Amino acid sequence: MGGSPRRGHGASPRRRRHSTVSGRLGSHRSSQRGSRVNVTDWIQFISWRDVLDVALVSVVIYNLLLLIRGTRAVQMLLGLLFIGAAYYLAGAADLLTLQQLLGSFLFVLPFAIIVLFQQEIRRALASFGRNPLWGLGTHQKTEATIHETVLAATAMAERRTGALIVIQRLEGLRNYIENGIAIDALVSYDLLINIFNPETPLHDGAVIIQEDRIAAAACFLPLTLNPELSKEFGTRHRAALGISEEVDALAVVVSEETGTISVAIDGRMIRDLDSKSLRNTLYQYLITDLSAQPEKQV
Repeated sequence: MGGSPRRGHGASPRRRRHSTVSGRLGSHRSSQRGSRVNVTDWIQFISWRDVLDVALVSVVIYNLLLLIRGTRAVQMLLGLLFIGAAYYLAGAADLLTLQQLLGSFLFVLPFAIIVLFQQEIRRALASFGRNPLWGLGTHQKTEATIHETVLAATAMAERRTGALIVIQRLEGLRNYIENGIAIDALVSYDLLINIFNPETPLHDGAVIIQEDRIAAAACFLPLTLNPELSKEFGTRHRAALGISEEVDALAVVVSEETGTISVAIDGRMIRDLDSKSLRNTLYQYLITDLSAQPEKQV
């Protein structure tokens, strides 16, 4: 009666472990397939309106960054972003007092932005008014204007003849043109040399170039009030910085005392330029309109 003992009908531990591992692998693979399906379904929900929306927002942000590049507004924007990040971290760490303090500042942030970025906002509105596409078809200065300006500035620097040439970019200069002597002539080396000849009545003031034409001469410009400006700069350099702080124009200055050439742009002075570097600077800001970090600034 005593035969061999019967084995249980249950699966062995080895088989149970194998089935458990197989089940986990199967569930992992099924989850992967499910995630792929979910991503595919999500992509199918994207319409052309969503793509257009993202593209327009990207264009606006890109143009805003171009608008404040190389200006003091960049540092202000970084400061505002730092305060916003500190407010978020204070909330995450339950620092209630700090969060309340930063929250009070963020409450008045829209008004602070209007005050701090009033020049950039004005420039953006002026740019949009002149070009509704705002950056998709920017006005470009001709190479002839740059060529004639570089030739004249280089020649006057060699002769130590003082000169101040303002070139309009996007914002209009009508208010400054009207207080000068109207000319309305093509930009040429000979005309610029004659205007800034010390024996002519038009040399005392600025020449304003508008749309590749000399619009006016003997124009008076606002002087910068920057207290950190070096005392070695004379009236021409202060006027060049002043106009570049008020509008987005570019100003070429030739020093009568030292014979050096400088360019004022966005409230900054790029100094000690030779013929080649002057040409490159004018190309950069009047044609390619790229961001720069000049080595010598004030």
